[in-house]
Amino acid sequence: MHNKIYNSFIDRKAKGIKSFAVLIDPDKVTPADIADLAAKCTAAKVDYIFLGGSLVITNHLDECVQQFKTLCDIPVVLFPGSPSQVSRYADALLYLSVISGRNPELLIGQHVLSAPAVKKSGLEVISTGYVLIDGGAPTTVSYISNTTPIPSDKDDIAMCTAMAGEMLGMKVVFMDAGSGARKPITESMISRVASQVSAPIIVGGGIRDAEKAYLNCKAGADIIVVGNAIEKETSLIKEMADAVHAAAPVLK
Repeated sequence: MHNKIYNSFIDRKAKGIKSFAVLIDPDKVTPADIADLAAKCTAAKVDYIFLGGSLVITNHLDECVQQFKTLCDIPVVLFPGSPSQVSRYADALLYLSVISGRNPELLIGQHVLSAPAVKKSGLEVISTGYVLIDGGAPTTVSYISNTTPIPSDKDDIAMCTAMAGEMLGMKVVFMDAGSGARKPITESMISRVASQVSAPIIVGGGIRDAEKAYLNCKAGADIIVVGNAIEKETSLIKEMADAVHAAAPVLK
């Protein structure tokens, strides 16, 4: 089914099931690392593997995707920082438009350039409204995208931005404090966005412990993405996955 991953987002949201995604930067993993991560993600029942980074300088994205696909059954979703980060071996591509910024290149410009290659890849393409939130420190994504993040205490701006993205046709809203964020997105902001947006909401950046992952889910996040914390301590994978899955409603 061509929309298999997006449909899984929608189906899980409709059932109130929260999802956990591990974000992996191809620049920072070796084949041995991938084998270890695949085993730990499988054991923890991780729902998705997001693969990508703001600045990928190595040239082994295809190999990373293929190795994960060989070692586990977890869907691999590309989270690209540039048009070059496309691999036909993945299950889906988050086609990101930085709707929180005012840089036309990241709103539509790069998409125009990448569209033929993305179409040719045969990947499932999921249009994603990317909303960058201030995480208390300059991040790679804010620098690369040349955009100013939404202030962390401006819940209404985040809400209106997400609403606009959804009404423009974005299928998913991705709220991100960015890699290296000192502080994660507040529950109040997540709740405000979730109160007005029906699209699946992905939240990432600055999430360092299971409690925060759990609270973000309770506030309205549908998918929690963690990268940096897991790079430093892979044992957090199971702890965070358990916390996210525990946030789902109890079926009677």
